[in-house]
This record gives sequence, structure tokens and C-alpha cells, in this order.
Amino acid sequence: MSRYFVRETFFRPDTAFARETSALPASLHNRLRLLLSRAGGGSLFVPIRSMQYLAVVEQEETIFVDALGGYAHQDGEGGRLIRLAWRPALGRESLTAPVPCEMIYYFSGSKEVQKRLMTDIGPALQRMLDQPSDAGSAAREGRILPFRSTR
Repeated sequence: MSRYFVRETFFRPDTAFARETSALPASLHNRLRLLLSRAGGGSLFVPIRSMQYLAVVEQEETIFVDALGGYAHQDGEGGRLIRLAWRPALGRESLTAPVPCEMIYYFSGSKEVQKRLMTDIGPALQRMLDQPSDAGSAAREGRILPFRSTR
């Protein structure tokens, strides 16, 4: 099977709408880490089709973009706006312990999206785990750029 390269650009808004500390269930965090290690690169793209969202998983954080909206263009670059992000704490007591995580919301209404993500990302991850390891034929790279609002 041929392989190809996909490059995506994401913009991080200047300021967060809200932040909170929460925890990711161990099973969710473990699946994110397992899939990221299988991807062999710096980024893992997880489509959450039930929400039309895309999760981009990296070592330090997972960002979420709305596939149906939030496109921005700045300095000749176009890309999706990051809607929210998860920044899990490093280290934990055990593989079965919840992982402390900072939830960063960049837009109003993101807390409701966050609640749904916690339900819908699990099945999306499981579908990816159930695929053969070489099923994803595209190498992917995500770039995150600061987005200067025009307010």
C-alpha cells in the first residue's frame, strides 16, 4: 500500500476562555498513549466522527478542532482553530489511576463539548485500536501556531 504525507495547521487562540483541573480516566489515557506509540511519530490524528471533531494527540497535550467550523487565515497560513485542549500531568501513581489533567477551553460552550468528548472519544480510539497497525497509510504532521485576534 502506498503512503503519503498529510500536513495540517492549527491556530491556538491568544487567550483561553476558561481553564479547569480534572482527570482523565486511566483507560482513556492508556489508549491515547498506546495509539500514539503505535503511530511512531510526533502526532496522532483521531477523527471523532459522531461530533465532526478531530483530536490531535501529542506527548504533552491533546487538542481538539471542529471539522465543520473555526477555520482561520493569518500571514498566508490557513488552518483550524483549536477549540479546547487537554494537558495531562506527567507521572502518575499507577496504570489504573486517573490522570490529573488541565482542561483548556478557548471558546464559550466548550465545557458542553468537553462532556460529550469524554463519551465519544473512547469508541473512536477503540476503532483505531481494532484496525491493523498499518491500516493508516498517511504520515501526518500537525503544526500549532499562535492566532492573533483582531479585537
